Amino acid sequence: MVKRLKPVFALALCLFVAILVIPAALVLPFYDGKVAKLAEQLHKQNQTQRSQAAEGPSVEVAVYRSKEQRVEKIPLEQYVIGVVAAEMPAEFELEALKAQALTARTYIVKQLLANQPFRLPKGANVTDTVAHQVYYSDDELRKLWGSDYDWKIKKVTKAVLETRGQIITYNNEPIEALFFSTSNGYTENSEAYWKNEFPYLKSVASPWDRQSPKFYQRKWMSVAEFERRLGVTLSENGSVGVILSRTPGRRVGEVNIGGKTFTGREVRERLGLASADFTWVRQGDDIVITTKGYGHGVGMSQYGANFMAKEGKTYTDIVKHYYRGVHISSATAFLNKLTAKK
Repeated sequence: MVKRLKPVFALALCLFVAILVIPAALVLPFYDGKVAKLAEQLHKQNQTQRSQAAEGPSVEVAVYRSKEQRVEKIPLEQYVIGVVAAEMPAEFELEALKAQALTARTYIVKQLLANQPFRLPKGANVTDTVAHQVYYSDDELRKLWGSDYDWKIKKVTKAVLETRGQIITYNNEPIEALFFSTSNGYTENSEAYWKNEFPYLKSVASPWDRQSPKFYQRKWMSVAEFERRLGVTLSENGSVGVILSRTPGRRVGEVNIGGKTFTGREVRERLGLASADFTWVRQGDDIVITTKGYGHGVGMSQYGANFMAKEGKTYTDIVKHYYRGVHISSATAFLNKLTAKK
C-alpha cells in the first residue's frame, strides 16, 4: 500500500521543482536567440572578410570627367562597372560581359601601376574617353538606358562582381588588354598595327565575327575627296591602288596608290574606314570602299566573345582564346603595391 504524501510536503516539492525549471524555461529561448544572433554576426563577418580578400585592398581610380572638366575618385570595382556598361552592350551574354570586365580591370590596374600622368589633367589616372576607357556614371547610365536601366545595370554588375579581383596576366604581369568590336575573321598581331610586339597579342581565328552586324561596311567617297585625304592623284585608267602585302590577320599590310606606298592602318585612318581589311572599286567620279571587320583588330573581339558565349564558352575560355598563353590571376598583390605607395 503506497503512502500518500502529506499536503504540506507535496506543496514544498512542487515549489522546489518550479524554482529549478521555470528560470531555465525563461532563459533558454533568450540564450538560444543570443547564440543565433552571435552566429549570424560571425557569418557576416566571415563573408565580409572573404569578400575583401577577393576584391583586394581598397583602391580608388581618379577619373577625369571630360564634360564636367573635373577629377572624380571612384572605387575600383564601381569604375569597372561603369566601363563595362559603356564599352559593351548589356544585351550581350553574361560570359562575354565577364570577359569585358577582366579587360577593363586589367587595363586600369596596369595604368595605376605605370603611374604615367602624361597628357592627363593633374591628379587624374585616366580620362573617361576612348583615349583610355570610356566610363559612364550611374546617373549617365540611367539617362542612357531609360526604362531598361534596372535589368541592364543588374546584369553588368553581376558580371563585374562574379569576376571581382581578377585580372589577366602574362609572366606574372598585367597584360595590355586590348579589345575591339568585330574582326575580319582573324585578330591581328600587335606589331602589325602598332610598333610594340607582345607575345600574347597574336593573330587567332575568330570565325564567329561573321555573324556580327558590323562585319561588312560600305563607304562611298568622291574621287576628289579620296585624292585630297591621301594626297595622291589617281590614274585615268580607272585603277585605285595595288595591294602589296597582307598582315598575319589578313588585313592590308601595304598598298600603292598613285605612286605612293601606304600602310593599311594609314589608309584606314586617313579615309575613316571601319577596318584595315578593305577593297575598293571606282564607279565614275566615286570610289566604293568595302571593309570587313570593325576596329583595329588587336586583342579580344567583342562580337566574337559574345558568339563564343552563346555557344556555351566561359569567360575563361574567351580570354584565353584571344590572349595567348595568359593566366587569370588575383589582382591583390598588384593592388597592395599601390596602397603601399600611399
